[in-house]
Amino acid sequence: MYSSSWQQRVSRFFIIPQRVILAIMGFLAIMNAYTMRISLSIAITEMVNKTHGATEEDGGVCPIDESANPDDFTGGEFDWDEELQGIILSSFYWGYVITHIPGGMLAEKFGGKWTLSLGILSTAFFTLITPWAVELGGSTALIVIRVMMGLGEGTTFPALSALMATWIPAKERSKLGSLVFGGGQVGTILGNLLSGVLLHNIEGWSSVFYFFGGLGVLWFVIFTLLCYSDPESHPFISEKEKAYLKQELGTLERDRTLPPTPWRYILTSVPMMALVCAQIGHDWGFFIMVTDLPKYMSDVLRFSIKDNGLYSSLPYLVMWIVSLSTGVLSDWLITSGRMTITFGRKLFTTIASIGPACFIVGASYAGCEKAVVVMLFTFAMGLMGTFYPGMKVNPLDLSPNYAGTLMAITNGIGAITGIIAPYVVGVMTPNHTLEEWRIVFWISFAIFNVTNLAYIIWASGEVQPWNTPHLMNKSVEAGESIDVPANAKKSVQSLEAIKQ
Repeated sequence: MYSSSWQQRVSRFFIIPQRVILAIMGFLAIMNAYTMRISLSIAITEMVNKTHGATEEDGGVCPIDESANPDDFTGGEFDWDEELQGIILSSFYWGYVITHIPGGMLAEKFGGKWTLSLGILSTAFFTLITPWAVELGGSTALIVIRVMMGLGEGTTFPALSALMATWIPAKERSKLGSLVFGGGQVGTILGNLLSGVLLHNIEGWSSVFYFFGGLGVLWFVIFTLLCYSDPESHPFISEKEKAYLKQELGTLERDRTLPPTPWRYILTSVPMMALVCAQIGHDWGFFIMVTDLPKYMSDVLRFSIKDNGLYSSLPYLVMWIVSLSTGVLSDWLITSGRMTITFGRKLFTTIASIGPACFIVGASYAGCEKAVVVMLFTFAMGLMGTFYPGMKVNPLDLSPNYAGTLMAITNGIGAITGIIAPYVVGVMTPNHTLEEWRIVFWISFAIFNVTNLAYIIWASGEVQPWNTPHLMNKSVEAGESIDVPANAKKSVQSLEAIKQ
C-alpha cells in the first residue's frame, strides 16, 4: 500500500502521459539508431582516396566551386574502389536482417523494453570501437563491425512495434506512430549534418563514431529508467491514464496466453504480402538515398564536406515534417469517418511511392544545377514521409497481438534491399558519373511503382482473424460464438465456409 501511494505521488511529476513519453523515447531510439547507421555514409567520403574516377574534362562530374577548399575533394588514406565501398556500406544490413524475427518474437514473449534497449546499446558499443577496429584491420574489420552493429539494431523496429501495440490506442496510432518512426528522418538529418560539421572542424574522421556512439549509450540509460514494456508494469503511470488505456486497448498488459506465432496464416496472408511489397519499395528508395546520397553529393555534384552534410540532411528535414503532419491528418480523416483505415493506408503509401519516383529521376536530369538538384531531392524525400501514416503503421492494424513479428518480417525482408542497393550502386557507378547514376534512379522509379501497385490492389487496414488464432480455431472447428472484432469475424466465417 505504501509503495502504491508513493508511486502515485511520483506519477504527478509526469505532466506528459506515459504513452507519449514512450513514443518520444521510441523516436529517440530510432533517431540514435539512424545516426549510428548512416554516419559512415558521410565519413567514408573522407576516409577514401577520391583522386580516381571521372573528371570535369570528360563531363562525368560537376566542376568544383572556386571558393571551395581543394583538400575536401582528395579524401583520405584508404584506397577502396567503388565496389568495395558498396560492400562496406551494405554489410550493416547483413546483420540487420538476421535479428528481425528473433527480435520480434522476444519482444512479444518478454516485452519490448529490453529487446529494444540492449539492441541499441550493442550498436552504440560497436560504433564507439569502429576507429580502433579500422586502424587494426582496415576494410575487413570495418565490415565485421558493421555486421555486428546490424545484429544489434535489427531488433529496433520489431521491439518498438510490440511496445506501441501494447501502449498506443488505435485512434492515436497514425499520429504517435509517425512521431516514433519519424526518428529515422531526424536521425538522418543529424547524422548527415553533424557528421559534416565534425569532419569539417575536427582533424580526422574518428570523432563521428565517438560522438554518435556516446549518444546511443546516453539514450540507453534514460530509456531504461523511464520506460516499461506495458502499462500494467509501469510503476509511475497515473490511474487516469491506466483507465483510458484500459478502455481503449481492453487490457493493460501483454496477453501471455497467446499461442505460438501463427506462421502459416501470416505467411499466406494476402494483405501481409502486399505490406511486404510496399516495404521493399520504400526501403529500396530510402536506402539508396540514405546510404548513397552523400556519395552522389560528394563525387558527382562536388559539394564540400560541410555543404555535403547540410544538403544531404535537408531532404530528411522536410520528410520528417511531412510524416508528422500527415500522421495527424490521417488520424483525423479516419476518426472523423471521412475515410476508412484501408483507404487511408493505400492513399498515403501511393503518395509516398509515385512522388519520390518522379522527383528522383527528375534530379538526375537536372545535371549540375545544384540548387535544382537539391530542391528535387528535397521534394522526393518530403513526399516519402507519407509512408509513415501509410504502410509503416499497417502491421499494427493487421495484428496488434503479433505486431512485433509482422514488423520483423516486413522490415527484415525490406532490409535485404539495404544489402543489395549499395552494392548495385557501387557496381553500376564505377566512375561515379551522372549517366551512371541516372540508370540507378530509373531502376528506383520502376521498383517504387511496381511495389505500390501490389499494395493498392491487395492491402488492408483491418484486423486479421489470425490476430487471435486460438479463438479463430475454436470458431472454425467448433462453431463457438466468441468475442472477436467484427472484421475478424467476417474473415473467420469466410475461412469456415472454405473448409466446409
